[in-house]
Amino acid sequence: MDRQELFARIQYPLPHHAISRLIGLVADCRVPWVKDQFIRRFIRTYGVDMTQAREPDPNTYACFNDFFTRALKPDARPIGEGLVSPADGVLSRYGRIEHGTLIQAKGQTYSLGALLGGDVARAAPFRQGSFATVYLSPKDYHRVHMPMTGTLREMTYVPGRLFSVNQATASYVPGLFARNERLVCIFDTEHGPLAMVLVGAMIVAAIETTWAGQVTPLSGRIQTTRFDEPIVIEKGQEMGRFKLGSTVVMCMGRDTAFGAFDPAGSPISMGQTMGALPGTA
Repeated sequence: MDRQELFARIQYPLPHHAISRLIGLVADCRVPWVKDQFIRRFIRTYGVDMTQAREPDPNTYACFNDFFTRALKPDARPIGEGLVSPADGVLSRYGRIEHGTLIQAKGQTYSLGALLGGDVARAAPFRQGSFATVYLSPKDYHRVHMPMTGTLREMTYVPGRLFSVNQATASYVPGLFARNERLVCIFDTEHGPLAMVLVGAMIVAAIETTWAGQVTPLSGRIQTTRFDEPIVIEKGQEMGRFKLGSTVVMCMGRDTAFGAFDPAGSPISMGQTMGALPGTA
């Protein structure tokens, strides 16, 4: 057993949610000497580039969560043409959804239906479409933006575990993204349906959206909210954020011609062009 597999296996018995809630309390602490030390040590450990932040002085943030979800300077992430990345991170996997199956890592696949909360009707429009997975590392900008303009149709909270979502865990935990706690947001767009899935992970204290505020953690059952009044979010606008990092899985209902990225993982920035808009190539 190699070190990556060992790391994945030791996570199974851990009290994922209890650990995450404890870290969440520390991350929300507003005692100056506690939060300042936490923030500065984090910057040093992970090499966070504060020159791109709208507020580059770490001491001005009221708590670690405010620092972690920091805004960037207005010109830090120009929005490209076509389909753009929703977040900073690593484009870890992308391609066709083959008969309702997505690629998680080499040798690992998972179910589209399970990812979207087990609703057959919700998954049906995406079964022959395409997907892209962006992993956000601790040093990255942790706000999530729209890859194309969309009108929000429904939002579904799906309870689950909180395994780490790094490459080691993705390689050894079957169905990782369909096992972890997640928020599924379904949009209607000019280019077909779009599912934005914000996947929770170990020490992720919460997920927020721009229209509902903090959404997770909730109770231990699937909860769906449908929106009768249109909520339109333009391409490049913020739609959500993670309080500590995780992964975004995008599912499109049409085939997408992606650019020439390394299928094993490529660094990517929010707003960077990923390919043509679905169905236009």
